[in-house]
Amino acid sequence: QVQLVESGGGLVQAGGSLSVSCVASGSIFSSARMGWYRQAPGKRRELVATITSVGFTNYAEAVKGRFTISRDNAKNAVYLQMNSLKPEDTAVYYCNLVQRVYAYWGQGTQVTVSS
Repeated sequence: QVQLVESGGGLVQAGGSLSVSCVASGSIFSSARMGWYRQAPGKRRELVATITSVGFTNYAEAVKGRFTISRDNAKNAVYLQMNSLKPEDTAVYYCNLVQRVYAYWGQGTQVTVSS
């Protein structure tokens, strides 16, 4: 079993920065892919960014150039640095881990960007 615990997030004005972190525990394979998704009120959950165990990254077009995903394999942790935040970035951000055929989710952390 895998558990994901997020931290960070909060309230920031447009143009500001925030970061969120996620630590995984349990049976983690070195090949696991980790990432972040978000869900705004009334909308479907969507990809923000993912990162493989060797550091290959993938970003949603909406966040490219503003967000940076990173991970620390030794700590089973993934991070998301969010810069130049916009009101449309407001959402619950979920940590995600995929290994083999299983996907795991954190409980989510709120990010609110005021205009």
